[in-house]
Amino acid sequence: MPIKVLAIGDVGNVVRTLQKYSKKSKIRLIKYPIDGSATFTDPDNIETFKTWKVKEHVQKINEIKDDYDVCLTMSSERVAYLADLNYISYYVGGDIEAPRFKKNPKDSAAEGDDSVHSRNIFERKFYWNAFKNAIAHVAGVWQFTELEKYTKNGRRNARLPIDIEEFNPNIKPIERKKTKFTFFCPMRMEKFKGTELLWQALKFCKSDFEILSVEWFGERTQEERDFKKRMLSEKPEQVKFIPIIKRSEIARYYTFADAVIANLFFGVFELVGLESVMCGTPVIQYTDKEKKIIVNGTELESPFQPFSKDPKSIAKIIDNIVESKEFREKLLSQERDFVNEIANPIKFAEWWDNLFEKVFEEYGTIRKNSSPFKVKLRMIGFLLGNRIYTFKIMNFILRKQHKYEGQTLYNS
Repeated sequence: MPIKVLAIGDVGNVVRTLQKYSKKSKIRLIKYPIDGSATFTDPDNIETFKTWKVKEHVQKINEIKDDYDVCLTMSSERVAYLADLNYISYYVGGDIEAPRFKKNPKDSAAEGDDSVHSRNIFERKFYWNAFKNAIAHVAGVWQFTELEKYTKNGRRNARLPIDIEEFNPNIKPIERKKTKFTFFCPMRMEKFKGTELLWQALKFCKSDFEILSVEWFGERTQEERDFKKRMLSEKPEQVKFIPIIKRSEIARYYTFADAVIANLFFGVFELVGLESVMCGTPVIQYTDKEKKIIVNGTELESPFQPFSKDPKSIAKIIDNIVESKEFREKLLSQERDFVNEIANPIKFAEWWDNLFEKVFEEYGTIRKNSSPFKVKLRMIGFLLGNRIYTFKIMNFILRKQHKYEGQTLYNS
């Protein structure tokens, strides 16, 4: 009998790929409502919650939880904690870098005092309890280093699976006239993706090419909004903006492009680089050799270049890619060998199948079986913290908008 897994949330369609390639587990995935740029990152026909109301999420999970053996969460410990489940927390994004239980967290590479979010003491306590309540924690490459700050029992899984049916060299390219060497750059444009570094590097490039860049900016903080304004004003002539595209179309852009530009800032591979190599297209992506990639106890070396994020180094790689077919083919060969190991969806699914089996053998049920009183206290704690936070936001807005004779209507 397969292990029945209830998965809540997904980042980068990782759980969706796991769902497809798992042999010993049967996974039901429920995501949060799709809106905005999610049409670019999310595929069609994914089950979602109908609203963003947490109480409705918990109610739905409570109605179906007894049909499953264990829960897997991505960016959603909150719901599993409130529903009193045995859940595995999995991090591939920034949720463990700027966790909700930390006071005024920032992105690790951020400058200045602009935090990702600000939560009151009740909220932070709630999210810390939700973190501790997980029966297992799993994280990827750089996320594992962050996870180790809060638990010594985390599990490392550096693989990021790519669906080889959706991303392969046989995907039909888009129909678009190509007049010169063409790069595709689908990432969100922000400092931590390397947009500013790319803009600077293009000033040093000597070759002739164009970059098709998806017009998609990070706008969570004032720092990001200011960054967007500055990048738009400084956009190089080689960059041609294209509208946000559907997830189902991205592979066709990979096979159309002569090369792909991925993250030039962070130093560790991301899905963009892995997907494009699977499609047979070479990738420019910065590798920080200090960030270790360990799979099953063995350290792997990333071939993605450049090995420096200095703009002149980036420009040199760009020119080499454009001007030398031999360089492109050699780089792609090295990248393909690496990606076939690190992004293998079958090996990834086998690892998770084994973990689901171990967890089920130990716990035997998805139910945590906490006392009803404790479960009620969790919801009260969540609602209390959330309402205080909402009141602070509304109070701030009203103080900004409504003034009378120099005195605010709502005092802080």
